[in-house]
Amino acid sequence: MFRLDDELKVYVHRDAVDFRKSINGLAAIVEQSMKLDPFARAVYVFSNQRRDRIKMLLWDRNRFWLLMKRLERDRFVWPRKEAALILRQSNFTGYSRASTSKRCARIRGAIISA
Repeated sequence: MFRLDDELKVYVHRDAVDFRKSINGLAAIVEQSMKLDPFARAVYVFSNQRRDRIKMLLWDRNRFWLLMKRLERDRFVWPRKEAALILRQSNFTGYSRASTSKRCARIRGAIISA
């Protein structure tokens, strides 16, 4: 089982992805598009075009986890494309537990250069 702790980095992929992609396809996006290591101690967050679903990919010792969240009525508020984004674990926890309130679903993080 994985733990969400302060050492865990959370990276948000800004562009929408094809949600037919599973672990291998999303890991390829992490490597090729994001230029990051999918086996690192991090969570990689992806959204569909409508922003009503997110997928979270993370590596845990010897296996990948792929989690998905779907909002029935609202949409996730997604960050703009100006720079790479890394979230603090506390903000990610709130985001992953987002209810239908857009205020709860807003991503807040430290923006870092690409």
